[in-house]
Amino acid sequence: MKLVICDNQRMLAEALATALTACGHRVLAVTTTAADGVDAVNDCRPDVCLLDLQFGGQPSGLDAARTIRQRYPGTRVLLLSGVTDSETLSQVVGSGVAGFIRKDQSVDQIASALDVVAAGGSVLDPGLPRVRARGLSSPKPRNPLDELSPREKEIVARISRGQSTRQMAFAMNITVGTVRTYVKNVLAKVGAHSRLQLAALASRDGLLVDQAPASAALAPVGAPMAWSRSESVLQNGLGR
Repeated sequence: MKLVICDNQRMLAEALATALTACGHRVLAVTTTAADGVDAVNDCRPDVCLLDLQFGGQPSGLDAARTIRQRYPGTRVLLLSGVTDSETLSQVVGSGVAGFIRKDQSVDQIASALDVVAAGGSVLDPGLPRVRARGLSSPKPRNPLDELSPREKEIVARISRGQSTRQMAFAMNITVGTVRTYVKNVLAKVGAHSRLQLAALASRDGLLVDQAPASAALAPVGAPMAWSRSESVLQNGLGR
Protein backbone atom coordinates (compact mmCIF):
# COMPACT_ATOMS: atom_id res chain seq x y z
CA MET A 1 0.00 0.00 0.00
CA LYS A 2 1.00 3.66 -0.34
CA LEU A 3 1.96 5.25 2.97
CA VAL A 4 2.85 8.60 4.51
CA ILE A 5 4.65 8.43 7.86
CA CYS A 6 4.53 11.41 10.20
CA ASP A 7 6.35 11.19 13.53
CA ASN A 8 8.05 13.83 15.66
CA GLN A 9 11.17 11.65 15.92
CA ARG A 10 12.85 11.51 12.52
CA MET A 11 15.03 8.53 13.39
CA LEU A 12 11.98 6.46 14.35
CA ALA A 13 10.03 7.60 11.29
CA GLU A 14 12.86 6.75 8.88
CA ALA A 15 13.52 3.39 10.55
CA LEU A 16 9.84 2.54 10.31
CA ALA A 17 9.81 3.63 6.66
CA THR A 18 12.75 1.32 5.91
CA ALA A 19 11.10 -1.61 7.68
CA LEU A 20 7.73 -1.13 5.99
CA THR A 21 9.40 -0.77 2.60
CA ALA A 22 11.04 -4.14 3.25
CA CYS A 23 7.52 -5.51 3.84
CA GLY A 24 6.59 -4.44 0.31
CA HIS A 25 4.87 -1.12 0.96
CA ARG A 26 5.57 2.21 -0.77
CA VAL A 27 6.47 5.00 1.65
CA LEU A 28 5.80 8.17 -0.32
CA ALA A 29 6.85 10.70 2.33
CA VAL A 30 8.32 10.95 5.82
CA THR A 31 7.58 14.10 7.84
CA THR A 32 8.23 15.26 11.40
CA THR A 33 5.48 17.85 11.96
CA ALA A 34 1.71 17.48 11.83
CA ALA A 35 1.36 20.34 9.34
CA ASP A 36 3.89 18.74 6.99
CA GLY A 37 2.05 15.46 7.37
CA VAL A 38 -1.19 17.03 6.14
CA ASP A 39 0.68 18.61 3.23
CA ALA A 40 2.23 15.24 2.34
CA VAL A 41 -1.20 13.60 2.32
CA ASN A 42 -2.43 16.39 0.04
CA ASP A 43 0.49 15.87 -2.34
CA CYS A 44 0.70 12.06 -2.29
CA ARG A 45 -2.85 10.89 -1.52
CA PRO A 46 -1.68 7.71 0.26
CA ASP A 47 -3.86 4.78 1.27
CA VAL A 48 -2.91 5.22 4.94
CA CYS A 49 -1.20 7.94 6.97
CA LEU A 50 0.68 6.54 9.98
CA LEU A 51 0.53 9.53 12.30
CA ASP A 52 2.12 10.33 15.64
CA LEU A 53 -0.24 11.76 18.24
CA GLN A 54 2.09 14.23 19.97
CA PHE A 55 4.13 17.03 18.42
CA GLY A 56 5.95 19.94 20.03
CA GLY A 57 3.81 22.64 18.41
CA GLN A 58 0.50 23.16 16.66
CA PRO A 59 -1.36 21.57 15.03
CA SER A 60 -1.38 18.44 17.16
CA GLY A 61 -1.51 14.94 15.75
CA LEU A 62 -5.21 14.79 16.60
CA ASP A 63 -5.82 18.08 14.76
CA ALA A 64 -3.99 16.69 11.73
CA ALA A 65 -5.99 13.46 11.89
CA ARG A 66 -9.27 15.37 11.85
CA THR A 67 -8.10 17.53 8.94
CA ILE A 68 -7.04 14.49 6.90
CA ARG A 69 -10.31 12.72 7.63
CA GLN A 70 -12.35 15.75 6.52
CA ARG A 71 -10.34 16.79 3.47
CA TYR A 72 -8.98 13.49 2.19
CA PRO A 73 -11.53 10.72 2.89
CA GLY A 74 -9.60 8.34 0.62
CA THR A 75 -6.73 8.28 3.14
CA ARG A 76 -7.23 6.36 6.37
CA VAL A 77 -5.40 7.44 9.52
CA LEU A 78 -3.65 5.07 11.94
CA LEU A 79 -2.46 6.89 15.07
CA LEU A 80 0.71 5.66 16.75
CA SER A 81 1.58 6.98 20.20
CA GLY A 82 3.15 6.29 23.56
CA VAL A 83 0.36 8.21 25.32
CA THR A 84 -2.38 5.83 26.47
CA ASP A 85 -4.30 7.61 29.24
CA SER A 86 -8.09 7.29 29.20
CA GLU A 87 -8.80 10.93 28.36
CA THR A 88 -6.49 10.85 25.34
CA LEU A 89 -8.00 7.58 24.16
CA SER A 90 -11.49 9.05 24.45
CA GLN A 91 -10.45 11.96 22.23
CA VAL A 92 -8.85 9.60 19.72
CA VAL A 93 -11.93 7.39 19.49
CA GLY A 94 -14.15 10.43 19.11
CA SER A 95 -12.03 11.78 16.22
CA GLY A 96 -13.17 9.12 13.76
CA VAL A 97 -9.70 7.78 12.91
CA ALA A 98 -9.40 4.19 11.69
CA GLY A 99 -7.11 2.96 14.44
CA PHE A 100 -4.83 3.58 17.39
CA ILE A 101 -1.86 1.47 18.50
CA ARG A 102 0.99 1.91 20.96
CA LYS A 103 4.48 2.96 19.91
CA ASP A 104 6.10 0.02 21.65
CA GLN A 105 4.73 -2.44 19.08
CA SER A 106 7.00 -4.33 16.68
CA VAL A 107 7.13 -3.63 12.95
CA ASP A 108 5.26 -6.91 12.48
CA GLN A 109 2.36 -5.66 14.59
CA ILE A 110 2.32 -2.19 13.01
CA ALA A 111 2.32 -3.72 9.51
CA SER A 112 -0.56 -6.02 10.41
CA ALA A 113 -2.54 -3.10 11.84
CA LEU A 114 -1.93 -1.19 8.60
CA ASP A 115 -3.31 -4.15 6.65
CA VAL A 116 -6.51 -4.11 8.71
CA VAL A 117 -6.95 -0.35 8.33
CA ALA A 118 -6.23 -0.35 4.59
CA ALA A 119 -8.82 -3.12 4.11
CA GLY A 120 -11.49 -0.94 5.71
CA GLY A 121 -11.32 -2.35 9.24
CA SER A 122 -10.61 -0.62 12.54
CA VAL A 123 -7.81 -1.30 15.02
CA LEU A 124 -7.88 -0.53 18.74
CA ASP A 125 -4.78 -1.97 20.40
CA PRO A 126 -5.95 -4.64 22.90
CA GLY A 127 -3.15 -3.57 25.27
CA LEU A 128 -4.83 -0.20 25.83
CA PRO A 129 -7.08 0.45 28.83
CA ARG A 130 -10.80 0.24 28.23
CA VAL A 131 -12.00 3.41 26.56
CA ARG A 132 -14.83 5.61 27.71
CA ALA A 133 -15.65 7.18 24.38
CA ARG A 134 -16.52 10.87 24.58
CA GLY A 135 -20.24 11.35 24.26
CA LEU A 136 -20.89 7.72 25.23
CA SER A 137 -19.84 7.67 28.87
CA SER A 138 -22.93 9.20 30.49
CA PRO A 139 -25.14 6.74 32.36
CA LYS A 140 -28.18 5.63 30.37
CA PRO A 141 -31.33 3.90 31.58
CA ARG A 142 -30.85 1.23 28.93
CA ASN A 143 -27.78 -0.19 27.26
CA PRO A 144 -28.15 0.56 23.51
CA LEU A 145 -26.32 -2.67 22.68
CA ASP A 146 -29.16 -4.60 24.30
CA GLU A 147 -31.50 -3.13 21.69
CA LEU A 148 -29.63 -4.79 18.82
CA SER A 149 -30.78 -7.92 17.06
CA PRO A 150 -28.54 -11.04 17.16
CA ARG A 151 -27.41 -10.27 13.59
CA GLU A 152 -26.56 -6.69 14.52
CA LYS A 153 -24.63 -7.88 17.57
CA GLU A 154 -22.65 -10.18 15.29
CA ILE A 155 -21.80 -7.16 13.13
CA VAL A 156 -20.55 -5.29 16.24
CA ALA A 157 -18.52 -8.33 17.28
CA ARG A 158 -16.85 -8.57 13.89
CA ILE A 159 -16.14 -4.83 13.79
CA SER A 160 -14.51 -5.10 17.23
CA ARG A 161 -12.06 -7.62 15.74
CA GLY A 162 -11.19 -5.31 12.85
CA GLN A 163 -12.98 -7.14 10.03
CA SER A 164 -13.58 -5.12 6.87
CA THR A 165 -16.92 -4.88 5.09
CA ARG A 166 -15.89 -7.47 2.51
CA GLN A 167 -14.59 -9.86 5.15
CA MET A 168 -17.87 -9.65 7.05
CA ALA A 169 -19.90 -10.17 3.89
CA PHE A 170 -17.90 -13.29 3.01
CA ALA A 171 -18.05 -14.77 6.53
CA MET A 172 -21.76 -14.06 6.95
CA ASN A 173 -22.70 -15.07 3.40
CA ILE A 174 -24.44 -11.76 2.64
CA THR A 175 -23.74 -8.95 0.19
CA VAL A 176 -21.40 -6.02 0.83
CA GLY A 177 -24.39 -3.70 0.50
CA THR A 178 -26.27 -5.60 3.19
CA VAL A 179 -23.29 -5.33 5.55
CA ARG A 180 -23.11 -1.59 4.97
CA THR A 181 -26.79 -1.27 5.77
CA TYR A 182 -26.33 -3.24 8.99
CA VAL A 183 -23.37 -1.06 10.00
CA LYS A 184 -25.25 2.16 9.25
CA ASN A 185 -28.26 1.00 11.29
CA VAL A 186 -26.11 -0.14 14.22
CA LEU A 187 -24.20 3.16 14.35
CA ALA A 188 -27.49 5.05 14.41
CA LYS A 189 -29.00 2.84 17.12
CA VAL A 190 -26.10 3.16 19.56
CA GLY A 191 -25.24 6.80 18.77
CA ALA A 192 -21.72 6.13 17.45
CA HIS A 193 -20.29 7.95 14.43
CA SER A 194 -17.49 5.55 13.47
CA ARG A 195 -16.56 1.87 13.61
CA LEU A 196 -13.74 2.61 16.03
CA GLN A 197 -16.11 4.37 18.41
CA LEU A 198 -18.51 1.43 18.12
CA ALA A 199 -15.72 -1.03 18.96
CA ALA A 200 -14.76 1.08 21.97
CA LEU A 201 -18.35 1.12 23.18
CA ALA A 202 -18.57 -2.66 22.79
CA SER A 203 -15.36 -3.06 24.80
CA ARG A 204 -16.57 -0.69 27.52
CA ASP A 205 -19.87 -2.49 27.92
CA GLY A 206 -18.42 -5.98 27.64
CA LEU A 207 -20.06 -7.13 24.41
CA LEU A 208 -18.55 -10.55 23.76
CA VAL A 209 -17.23 -11.45 20.35
CA ASP A 210 -18.86 -14.88 20.73
CA GLN A 211 -21.99 -13.21 19.34
CA ALA A 212 -20.35 -14.24 16.06
CA PRO A 213 -20.65 -17.92 15.04
CA ALA A 214 -17.89 -20.27 16.17
CA SER A 215 -17.06 -20.93 12.53
CA ALA A 216 -15.79 -17.37 12.24
CA ALA A 217 -12.82 -18.28 14.49
CA LEU A 218 -12.81 -14.90 16.18
CA ALA A 219 -10.77 -14.36 19.34
CA PRO A 220 -12.58 -13.13 22.48
CA VAL A 221 -12.62 -9.42 23.18
CA GLY A 222 -9.43 -8.47 25.00
CA ALA A 223 -7.42 -11.33 23.51
CA PRO A 224 -4.10 -10.44 21.86
CA MET A 225 -4.22 -9.51 18.18
CA ALA A 226 -3.24 -12.19 15.71
CA TRP A 227 -0.28 -10.80 13.77
CA SER A 228 0.52 -12.49 10.49
CA ARG A 229 3.90 -11.14 9.36
CA SER A 230 6.98 -13.33 9.10
CA GLU A 231 9.25 -14.01 12.09
CA SER A 232 12.18 -12.44 10.24
CA VAL A 233 10.38 -9.08 10.10
CA LEU A 234 9.37 -9.42 13.75
CA GLN A 235 12.96 -9.96 14.83
CA ASN A 236 13.93 -6.72 13.11
CA GLY A 237 10.99 -4.83 14.66
CA LEU A 238 10.99 -1.52 16.44
CA GLY A 239 10.28 -1.19 20.13
CA ARG A 240 11.91 -4.50 21.07
